[in-house]
Amino acid sequence: MPREHQPSKSTKFKKLLLSPHLEFICEAHNGLSAKVVEEAGFHGIWASGLSISAQFGVRDNNEASWTQVLDNLEFMSDAARIPILLDGDTGYGNFNNMQRLIRKLEQRHIAAVCIEDKLFPKTNSFLKGDTQPMADMEEFCGKIKAGKDAQSDPDFCIIARVEAFICGWGLAEALRRAEAYRQAGADGILIHSALAVPEEILAFKREWSHRSPVVIVPTKYYSTPTDVFRQHGFSMVIWANHMLRAAVATMQTTARVLKEQENLLSIEDNIVPVSEIFRLQGAAELMEAEQRYLPKSADRASAIVLAASRGDELGELTEDKPKTMVNIRGVPILSHIVDAYNTVGIKNIAVVRGYKKEAVNLANLTYVDNNDFATTGELNSLFKALQVKGNHDQDIIISYGDVLFNSYIPQALLQEKDDFVIFVDSDWRGKTSYTRLGGFAECTAPNSRKAFNAKIHLKQLGRTVPSNMIHGVWMGFFKVSAQGLAQLDEILTGLLADPIHRKAGMATLFQELLQRNYSIRVLYTVGHWLDINSLDDVVEAGSF
Repeated sequence: MPREHQPSKSTKFKKLLLSPHLEFICEAHNGLSAKVVEEAGFHGIWASGLSISAQFGVRDNNEASWTQVLDNLEFMSDAARIPILLDGDTGYGNFNNMQRLIRKLEQRHIAAVCIEDKLFPKTNSFLKGDTQPMADMEEFCGKIKAGKDAQSDPDFCIIARVEAFICGWGLAEALRRAEAYRQAGADGILIHSALAVPEEILAFKREWSHRSPVVIVPTKYYSTPTDVFRQHGFSMVIWANHMLRAAVATMQTTARVLKEQENLLSIEDNIVPVSEIFRLQGAAELMEAEQRYLPKSADRASAIVLAASRGDELGELTEDKPKTMVNIRGVPILSHIVDAYNTVGIKNIAVVRGYKKEAVNLANLTYVDNNDFATTGELNSLFKALQVKGNHDQDIIISYGDVLFNSYIPQALLQEKDDFVIFVDSDWRGKTSYTRLGGFAECTAPNSRKAFNAKIHLKQLGRTVPSNMIHGVWMGFFKVSAQGLAQLDEILTGLLADPIHRKAGMATLFQELLQRNYSIRVLYTVGHWLDINSLDDVVEAGSF
């Protein structure tokens, strides 16, 4: 639909308000949360006064000025295409302030405003509500009329919030005020209650019937089944402050963990990657513009995932698919691997498949088929992938299709300038099953605080390294620089020309590199990866 034919935000909101079905809108308090609410599928946003003031770090007592609220709303309106209903407190003053507010809201494409019949400066309804004075009813009606006279968009809505139950004035007063506000021009009534049960609002709706739309905020009576609201004919439910409360809970937990553990590894994979923030900010639009206006440059790196084997050790799980397609938390292992690479900007990923290759079918990947997977080894798969990729202008990370890992691992590999770099886990004792990946590593120095910034290199890798020389176990990650790819091609060609190496694995490649005096840089870690090599590993991967 062309942009000029799109309905305005106020028209969209009015349609929601008058819908024959119960509609839902959700709280947001800044541009980012507005975008999140829209992407969740909501058709409207509640710009909560409590949440907006809280994200400013002030009380919900009109301590944030109305111009500060307007500035915040402008970012929210720009971020989301769905309509916004502003929690306008008491209208920020008298009828004159109300008229100016309406004009400023329309300029920012805000669809509607809700004002409450209490005195300025307002106090949050859940703070000693029964002691709060209410506004004069006639004066409040005049404020509604002034707002309706000031609007230029006929679909802009003013919702009158009745606080009679909050202030302890009862049903009769709630009905009297609601009717007066309706006659003054209010497009809908928000009936509010601080009880943990919905009796007050249900009693109001039974008496009010269908005179005008009724909006509710079930923050206190949250255990009420939503179908009760449908059965009584309410028009709209506002989830009023839950985005803010959820964000605060997560921030508090994260801050405590960071303070206690003094590292990022414990929280990094439990929060969204920075790339998700970029996405919500609309970074893709900027990237598209860069493609149009700036010289083109190649991707920083690519990856090869070796995933040709079945994974016999998983038994029935791999009868109809290879190990890399076994589900972990509802998606294949390969999906987790691709996500980790994507997080650090690696989008060019080649996957070598063999056993049940037709089952390896994720989108946006390059596939290389090793049809001889049953009689060849990892080096043969790697050689095929390098021939297909054919791009020797960027670094490549080589890893396995059955190893989960934190995204910092490929990120750290890409930061190193050495031609050949591997990751070694220094916490190797009791993990002899990991030797499947290539064996134990002896390095030029053990993992320690002194070695944190030191240049450490591989001395030997194998299954028979004496225990007093073992510094860790190779994790299955190998970065080759663009400059090192020529040497890698030459070495692989020579090794595979000898039939003895037909089933050779990556350890053979490393030994050959060392024999030719090529330096292999070692990066240490402790954990933060998982080799799926047994049914127990599959279970453990569910909480990785």
